[in-house]
Amino acid sequence: MNKGVKIGLATVCTAMLGVGGYGAYNIVSAVTGNADKPKVRTVVAGPPAADQAAKTAKAFLDAWSKGDLEAAAKLTDKPDTALAALTAFKTKVNPSALTLTAEAHAPAFAVPTSSTAPTTPSSASPSAPAEDTSGQVVLGYQAKAEFAGTANAWSYEGVLGLVKMSDNTAAVHWSQHVIHPHLDAGESISVQPVAAQPGTLQDRKGRPIKTFDSLSPLLASFKYQPPADAGGAGTGVAITNDSTGKAEQLFTITDPKPQPSLKLTLDADLQRAAEAAVKSQTGHNVGLVAIEPSTGNVLAIANNPATGMNRAFLGAVAPGSTMKIITAAALLEAGVKSGDAMPCPPTFTQVGQTVKNDKDEQDPGASFLKDFQMSCNTAFLQAGTSKLKRGDMETLAKDAFGLGTTWKTGLPIAPPKVPAPTSDNQWAVQLMGQGSLQMSPLAMASVAATVQNGTFHQPVLVPGMEQQPAAKQLSSDTLDALRQMMRSVVTSGTAAGVGLPSGSGAKTGTAEVGNQAKPNSWLTAYSGDLAVAVLVEAGGYGADAAGPVAASVLKVGNKH
Repeated sequence: MNKGVKIGLATVCTAMLGVGGYGAYNIVSAVTGNADKPKVRTVVAGPPAADQAAKTAKAFLDAWSKGDLEAAAKLTDKPDTALAALTAFKTKVNPSALTLTAEAHAPAFAVPTSSTAPTTPSSASPSAPAEDTSGQVVLGYQAKAEFAGTANAWSYEGVLGLVKMSDNTAAVHWSQHVIHPHLDAGESISVQPVAAQPGTLQDRKGRPIKTFDSLSPLLASFKYQPPADAGGAGTGVAITNDSTGKAEQLFTITDPKPQPSLKLTLDADLQRAAEAAVKSQTGHNVGLVAIEPSTGNVLAIANNPATGMNRAFLGAVAPGSTMKIITAAALLEAGVKSGDAMPCPPTFTQVGQTVKNDKDEQDPGASFLKDFQMSCNTAFLQAGTSKLKRGDMETLAKDAFGLGTTWKTGLPIAPPKVPAPTSDNQWAVQLMGQGSLQMSPLAMASVAATVQNGTFHQPVLVPGMEQQPAAKQLSSDTLDALRQMMRSVVTSGTAAGVGLPSGSGAKTGTAEVGNQAKPNSWLTAYSGDLAVAVLVEAGGYGADAAGPVAASVLKVGNKH
């Protein structure tokens, strides 16, 4: 238990004090017995007699102890200021009992110079201002404050400086230090709530996770908040800087209830693999998210660099051809079959805008499945603009994949944006994942997870958080076809040779962004009950940079 701060005491100071050091005040000479005859007294040079100082100190402490604050204030050289401060202490600290005892014998220590406050080296307040104590008798007192409802009592050593008055009596020189040696001008003392130390943050299996580089900047957002009626916070006496709000706790009155550990959905094994994987892309900004499709639980978040923006959740950029998962789903829902003929011409022109395939690929006899495997832009543009209506893809993205609904994951996110196109040209580029689309690795991992599971589960980091459902579920025929198409990308398409586990489904993406020398590299994939999305900024083709990063995480697997 916090026992407060111990302050040393001083013997009589014999140096001379100029009268101008304290000024003149109206004061009642309570010690001399003329309490009913107020008269003007002033501070004069030289220290008071030791017996006078001791008598005034005792009278002041007795009056303060008994709650007779007016009487106590009149025994100081600044009665109005003292009364206000003593009243504030009584109101804001509110001890049920206060015992103040003058020390009979003050232990000697070196008399401070005029540039230091009366302190000892071991207990000095680092913020205590310089104060001229020459001409004062410095005496100590023992304070004991008790509080209702607890046996904890606050004990500390205080210091009084006694000055000589013009009627040859002594008065307590008033400063904030009289109440407590650490209390300074511009500060206040009061009882404040004392929060418990936060419980440890753990992964879903109870393992600590605060040491992971990518998580360290993020975990401060997770603080256990006890119910309002749980009474979890304790109370304590603290000194607060009135300007900055910075507080120094002096004593704990009631101990706060320990906060329980908080388990997040993260998995330490997958987190370790994810951090190592993103660090392999030296010199690139990388974001990675791993999700459990059956629940929406986020199992890993990794960024390179680990500090700075959380690209995994906030990196909102065009997703490139990974968006063709949703375009393909819209075509399938419109009645197109994966085996239907869908030529892949070398170019496609829409309202004067010509698009060509990235590697000049073409296949006049291609099927829808083959177009998805080789990510043929022209085939998707030609089929999309002829078989879909403006807004079909955007509506399906929201209704079946949850993109555009409000997600509360436990951390700030960049909301996925699939805006309704305002022109045919804008529509065309969105069909292949460019234009005004904005997706994060979190959003694209969720897309792959929805295909794997068949039902959208909004991603969350805290078990039990409310998850926004999607308005509809893709048909079983659409899901079967999508899974077949994504598996074919791994076996004989753009992700072949990347190293994804057997049975995986994936879609690569290459997204042109601004004036980058190389496009962004994307890959989203699933294997078993685990979905991953990776963004490597300026990484080039999806299979080249994002692919190996995702593969290394999927190989670890989701081990419950």
